[in-house]
Amino acid sequence: MISRICKPSKSQSFFLFGPRASGKSTLLKNLFEQEKVLWIDLLDQKKEHELSMNPDALLDHWLKLKTKWIIIDEIQKIPRLLDVVHRGIETHKIRFALTGSSARKLKRGGANLLAGRAATYSLAPFSSFELDKKFDLQKSLEIGLLPRLWTDLKQRSDQVRSLYSYVQTYLKEEVAAEQLVRQLDPFRRVLVAAAQSNGKIINYSSIERDAGVSPSQAERHFEILVDTLLGRYLEPFETSLRKRQTKKSKFYFFDTGIVRTLTDLVAEPLHPSTYEYGEIFETFLINEFFKLADALEKHWKFSYFQTRDGVEIDLMIEKPRGVLILVEIKSWNHFPRSEKVQSYHRLAKEFPKAKKYVLSNDLIGREIDDIRYLHWHEGLKEIFDI
Repeated sequence: MISRICKPSKSQSFFLFGPRASGKSTLLKNLFEQEKVLWIDLLDQKKEHELSMNPDALLDHWLKLKTKWIIIDEIQKIPRLLDVVHRGIETHKIRFALTGSSARKLKRGGANLLAGRAATYSLAPFSSFELDKKFDLQKSLEIGLLPRLWTDLKQRSDQVRSLYSYVQTYLKEEVAAEQLVRQLDPFRRVLVAAAQSNGKIINYSSIERDAGVSPSQAERHFEILVDTLLGRYLEPFETSLRKRQTKKSKFYFFDTGIVRTLTDLVAEPLHPSTYEYGEIFETFLINEFFKLADALEKHWKFSYFQTRDGVEIDLMIEKPRGVLILVEIKSWNHFPRSEKVQSYHRLAKEFPKAKKYVLSNDLIGREIDDIRYLHWHEGLKEIFDI
């Protein structure tokens, strides 16, 4: 069994949000393996229909068992159940573990989010730290880190088939079944266009040309991807909030395997020293930062920085008390000629008080002009103090 960094506290009720197949149910089964619980799976259509018609039936089921905990899988499918959950907490002192792969219906529908009576945790696919000695960078870049691909499926053909099935399940159950869009085909085209522009500044006009939808519709579709936890925005860094809101964000899918599936490359090998390898490696490492920050409950702000002439810093980390960390991500295995890093050195000087890193696959660490060059894994350990 692979131990997860995310460890929900059982001192109070909690939400556990994460993409489909990120391991939420497995985590809860391990967390409550020594306890008798009432488990409600809303992916069971019969159970969903019953509780949709009569939410109060939840407490009727509980009265037969009087368990300390009730677990409800995919709570976003019946937002009205949260009123019953609230009553169960207040009246019967029941504790609830509520999982969800989409907060959209809860947030947009004005659902009762329990007013602080439940903590919130996030669970992503495996991180390199969770896999530890089982981790394989090449495999993680090629097929991603969804748990089932590492624990159940050993053959590459089965892993590829599972990833294509994942995308279809997402379209059918998260998007179509929840009626998040009126027509599925335009959304499907935006999904592919989003994968093709993964890790880049979002250009809705370009997506309009590629997907045949209006820029405003494309923007709404990106919001669905974020709300259903399929990806995240990385906003531009600015000291002024007003300026931060006027520049364009980047978008990163939550998993490299999903990106390669949507671009029909997941069955193909990924070769080092190629443009695709560099892009996928950046997505992998950006997601490692997201995963660790969520799992370790670090309330840090992440952004990117770009000058007018297009020079970038891949990741800006704003920690409490004004601590700023700059991270440049490179997929090289060996330190390059000095001219390859001159632009980063020049730009980094504009942030004299910041801690500065270049993270790569190079195993040899070095420090030049107060910039620490580290292997990406060592860099993560140092930044997160693991």
